[in-house]
Amino acid sequence: GVVLAPIVGSIISGVFLLADQPYEIGDMVEITDTSQRGFVDDITLRYTKIITLDNTFVVVPNGEIRARDVVNYSAEDPRTRRTLDIVVTYEGDLTKARDLTERAAKDVDRVIEGGPDIRVGSARYPAAPTCYIEGFGDHGVHLRLRYWLEEPYKLLATRSQVQTSVWGRLEDADVE
Repeated sequence: GVVLAPIVGSIISGVFLLADQPYEIGDMVEITDTSQRGFVDDITLRYTKIITLDNTFVVVPNGEIRARDVVNYSAEDPRTRRTLDIVVTYEGDLTKARDLTERAAKDVDRVIEGGPDIRVGSARYPAAPTCYIEGFGDHGVHLRLRYWLEEPYKLLATRSQVQTSVWGRLEDADVE
C-alpha cells in the first residue's frame, strides 16, 4: 500500500489533468516554485514531461504538478504583456521620455504596435505600448512601460531588444 499510493495518486491526478487540460503538448509553461520554463513535451497518466529552455527535460509526477502553480504562457491567447521599469531624473523631459519609450518599444518586431484593446477577462488593456508614471523616487520619476508580445516564445530576447531600443532613443534625447 505504501509503495502503490504515490503511483495511484499520480494516475488519478493524470486523469484529472487530461480532463481539465490546463496545458497541452507544445504549450510554454513555467513551474513557479522552481522558475523552470519550457515546453510541454508529453502528458501521460503518471507524469508530465517538460523540455526546458536550457534543452534539458523535467519529469514531474502528475500528483506533484497539480499541487504546484503552473503558468501557461501560450494558453488560449498567446499574447503576453511584459513590463520595463525606467527612472527619469527630475531634470529630464518627462513627456519626451514617455513618448520615446513607447515609440522604442513599437520598433521591436515581436511587440504589438497597436490595434484594438486586448481583453483579459472583463478588463481591457491598450494593445500599443504605454508608459505610465509609476511613482516618484529620491533620484527621479519611476516610469513603467507596458507592452504586449505576439507570442511568448522569446521573452528574454524581446525584452533585451526593447531595452536596447529604449536606450538608443533616450541616449540621443534630452532625457537622463
